[in-house]
Amino acid sequence: MGQLFAVEIIYRGVFQKTLAKGICRGIVLAAHEEGKPGISFGRYGDSPERNGIPAKSFAIVASDEQTLEAGMAQYEPKQVDVAVVLDDTLCKGAESWGWYGLERVNRSVKPGGTLIVVSLQEAKDLLKVIHKTEQPYKLGTVKGIASFSGMWVYKDDHTDVRVLGAIAKALPELVSLASVERFIQEKLKNELKVTSAHLACERFSTINVKPGQGNGEKPFHFELPGWHKMRAGVAIDGLVERGGPYADPVTGQVGGFRPARNEKFKKYTTRTMRPVVNFATCTKCTLCWLNCPDASFDVTPDGTYDANLQSCCGCGICEAVCPVPNCITMVGESGFHDNASQWEAFRKDKTAYTAWLKTVIAPAGDRSHGFRYRGQYKEQIATALEVAKG
Repeated sequence: MGQLFAVEIIYRGVFQKTLAKGICRGIVLAAHEEGKPGISFGRYGDSPERNGIPAKSFAIVASDEQTLEAGMAQYEPKQVDVAVVLDDTLCKGAESWGWYGLERVNRSVKPGGTLIVVSLQEAKDLLKVIHKTEQPYKLGTVKGIASFSGMWVYKDDHTDVRVLGAIAKALPELVSLASVERFIQEKLKNELKVTSAHLACERFSTINVKPGQGNGEKPFHFELPGWHKMRAGVAIDGLVERGGPYADPVTGQVGGFRPARNEKFKKYTTRTMRPVVNFATCTKCTLCWLNCPDASFDVTPDGTYDANLQSCCGCGICEAVCPVPNCITMVGESGFHDNASQWEAFRKDKTAYTAWLKTVIAPAGDRSHGFRYRGQYKEQIATALEVAKG
């Protein structure tokens, strides 16, 4: 039996589907330049892909056809030589449609394998949120802004070829930079992309992550019942209690309404941005509460609305319907490390909360995903390429 290599791409469903597929295809076709057979495919369990849901695509390459066939016999690779994370907010963990619970992004990386993250952050900073593992691995970044577009729209900002260049540096036994460059020249026919791949390969570096190094928080998980334990006609307990009023953390006054939520269905890993609420300017108009597609807002005892960040998927509808300027602002998820209640923080120290709002909202900038008018992505490509050059 020959040598088998596996790469997984962890991406945001719909937003990065075409990008992930293109990278996997590029790996296989570049390997073909060296006479190595390979195949790329998506994970069936991640369908349907709701906007932002964590999903995976795979590429497997072998030294010969027989080894490839043996690798294809698996539903998906259990261990991979390289894992690529196309959005650094996924470093907090990924929960797809395929299972219950939060999966570490380094879960499938072989001992000594490489985790590559597209991010403006340094690798050592990403370790603050990447869950620790009991095996050593390498961590590196491809410098860039997460490339979001959509299922039918592609943002051609060279993220695809830059990731291919980084893979060639991380695992030249899988595919060489020369083969990546030939693939780009023959299939993509873009010399500027050849340059981008070359620069990414040249600049890519990794740090060694030791066993036990990283975020020590235990990811939430659920024990799924085996087929022999399922009750007739029931797969999971989907019903929850109605919910009810709850107490103000300062006065103890009971009021408002917090719906009970299914503990087996958390959606926050879909989020690239989160709503930040200025409770001091809230007019209690109810629009965020009424329009949230996931019923993520709690009615507080004082009549304002608090986003439940365990349930919020970050769609941004609340920001769009809020009639008060800057009362609800969508802010990049990378700057947050928990899902604590914003309203409770506001109630406990209004002065500190107001000061915190200024530090969080001011640098928020434009929405990181979704486009508002035709041609918007084309306008953003120049900026993305400048970031890549830096």
